[in-house]
Amino acid sequence: MPGECWTVGELARRTGLTVRALHHYDEIGLLRPAHRSEAGYRLYAPAEVTRLLQIQSLRQLGFSLTDIRALLDRPDMAPRQIVALHLRHLEDRIGREKELAGRLRALAWKLDSAADASAAEIAQTIEVMNLTEKFQEYFTPEQLDEIHRRAELVGEERIRESEAEWATLIAAMRAALENGTDPADDNVQAMATRWQGLIREFSGGNPEIEKTMAEMYRNEPKVRDFAGVDPALLDYVGKAMAARQS
Repeated sequence: MPGECWTVGELARRTGLTVRALHHYDEIGLLRPAHRSEAGYRLYAPAEVTRLLQIQSLRQLGFSLTDIRALLDRPDMAPRQIVALHLRHLEDRIGREKELAGRLRALAWKLDSAADASAAEIAQTIEVMNLTEKFQEYFTPEQLDEIHRRAELVGEERIRESEAEWATLIAAMRAALENGTDPADDNVQAMATRWQGLIREFSGGNPEIEKTMAEMYRNEPKVRDFAGVDPALLDYVGKAMAARQS
């Protein structure tokens, strides 16, 4: 047997998992000990411990046990890829939590000093907390990783520019809606083209990310409020895009 091997009890003790969980992994074919002791006890070799690390990483990324087994059974899925994926996810989450911690630290300083934290500052911090939670609720871990990698590629300066473009575009599209302008109008069509272009810039052209984003905007009024859109405006934009495609 290669390397040190552990019984299920020893593996549970060293990893903090339960024997019951390890038995369940064995029963569903997710993690099966490859060796047996002379007394007939099943033993986990280093290869199985490495696989267990992959399983726990993918679990923390939100994958189901069924999906984890399918991923690990792929011949092109190396242990290092999964660890790297988990690391990126943690680094992104740490970055978001540091940003939130900075906001909370500033609020705490104001609450503890003579300065008063305005209701607007407190509300904005709560809003950021809720929006972060919504993104984690709708987007898969892989999609979030892709979004964050895309943001790093685009850069902070371009992100700020696109935010300003969005604000201008939303205001112009709302004015067209309120004026009763035909969605097939040339100016509206140009705005619809730019709208789609900004979406593509965010998603990197990934249709699944765009689909998830549309679903979130449909279902979450707070997200729409944060972006400054409403169902009527989204419906108008949809009609303009349909007219453009036809």
